[in-house]
Amino acid sequence: MKQILPAMLAFLALTGCGTSQTQAEREQSFSRKENSLDVAQHRATIQCDGQPQCDAVWKVTQAYVQQHSDTAVVRADAVAIDTDLPTRNGRVSFSATRVPKGSGATITLYAQCRGMYGLENSKGSSYDECVEKVTSTQNKFADFVSQHVPGN
Repeated sequence: MKQILPAMLAFLALTGCGTSQTQAEREQSFSRKENSLDVAQHRATIQCDGQPQCDAVWKVTQAYVQQHSDTAVVRADAVAIDTDLPTRNGRVSFSATRVPKGSGATITLYAQCRGMYGLENSKGSSYDECVEKVTSTQNKFADFVSQHVPGN
């Protein structure tokens, strides 16, 4: 019994250290993914110049939102494109805004994903799936617009 107790204590101490390291790795992974979401959001903001170009970009933006959202468009006008809220975990919906800026506008693509965050912005049950969908779609937005609108 005297030999078993020190061995058990050593095992528990090592296991505790391993768990702390794993927790630190999880926190680093969460931080990296949050950074990638910030970068993707930045990349999903584009500028257009002049009414004709901005109208063309806006039309392409609506098509992009429709193609990539798991929910239907419920509003599309001159300043906003909104989709219905996702009803199941891991489902993503995209929306966009068009804010006048000088002779042009700033067009931004936004995302929501059900189950992405838990209480107090903690990692939700669908976080990893949502991050992949959101970052992939937002990172490809500007290229999609450039391919479909000459001069943008």
